[in-house]
Amino acid sequence: MVQLEEVKDAELNAPQPGPASDEFEDDADFTDTDSSLSSAPPSPGLPPQESLSDRIYALKDMLPPSARRRISSSVSSLTSLTKTTALFTGKGLYVLSTSALLVMVPWAVAYVEEQAIVEQEREMKQREVMGEGVSPGAALGKPAL
Repeated sequence: MVQLEEVKDAELNAPQPGPASDEFEDDADFTDTDSSLSSAPPSPGLPPQESLSDRIYALKDMLPPSARRRISSSVSSLTSLTKTTALFTGKGLYVLSTSALLVMVPWAVAYVEEQAIVEQEREMKQREVMGEGVSPGAALGKPAL
């Protein structure tokens, strides 16, 4: 059988080298230099070496692995759905705009030409009614060629 025996460390209880403790009991000559060096007050409870991102990353330990997997898969599927929807919408808008350009631009040009022809016919009818005649030289007394 094994017996345990406590071994005393001789240096553990030995006094440490350095100034005697009664030298620091008088605080009359002590000045607080920390307040003059830092302009912002220290944040309570946060160690200076720990950043906000480290603290947020450490929150993952609060959730069990099954909940983390569920949340991760939900976010992943939502991201995938959003990307697919954006891609489909972009391609659809491209097809619609290209089709509109291919169909509507020639139609608009033909419509403008048709309006010009209709306007010319209206002017010709007004000239006939006013008595100018069909030929432009008839009003001046010149025969038409």
